[in-house]
Amino acid sequence: MEASGSAPRPRGTLFVTATPIGNLEDITLRALRVLREVDLIACEDTRQTVKILNKYGIRKKLMSYYQARERQKVPVVLQALEEGRDVALVSDSGTPALSDPGFPLVREAVRRGFRVVPIPGPCALTAAICASGLPTHRFLFVGFPPPKREAMKKWLRALQEEEGTLILYLPARKAGHFLEAAQEIFGEREIVIAREITKVHEDFLRGTAKAILERSKEYLFKGEMTILIHGK
Repeated sequence: MEASGSAPRPRGTLFVTATPIGNLEDITLRALRVLREVDLIACEDTRQTVKILNKYGIRKKLMSYYQARERQKVPVVLQALEEGRDVALVSDSGTPALSDPGFPLVREAVRRGFRVVPIPGPCALTAAICASGLPTHRFLFVGFPPPKREAMKKWLRALQEEEGTLILYLPARKAGHFLEAAQEIFGEREIVIAREITKVHEDFLRGTAKAILERSKEYLFKGEMTILIHGK
């Protein structure tokens, strides 16, 4: 029981913490310090986060925080912050809230006046564009396209007039359908597909959609890819 007139316990801080997108050596010194010092780590998949923690000898309480259960988990994290506990939010790879879980939590934390601190680091979209050879002065990140073919085409048509480089994420199993749609809608524009960024088999495929389609039989697409399309 607190003594009468004692100061209330400070509210916790939410650290939005970037983690490696493949190569575990890409984590920053600051991110490691934060992961060691916080009271709780809210992670997209505890099995993935444990790989990082084990590599760097970190033992910490973990809480699963993935997209399908964000609505239920947000109040739990907010309560921890209210109790004065610091929380690190991490996704399976890269920066949380960028096509990964995190936005609803960050929004509510900001609304309720909690301190939210970004711990910058790896991000697939920035890693891809800086090595793509496409213009970097203006770009638009559009996340994941709709899964169904006709909806994907409609989505791409709405982006035809964008002058900046388009950046999106795509499951590899959708690569064929996507490139066919891109060929129809974007014609001869240059496209770059960044695969396995920072990993052993990192690769960049460059050319028009048609050219990449003609060569794609040589490649085994797997995992997720970052795709960049030259602006109008």
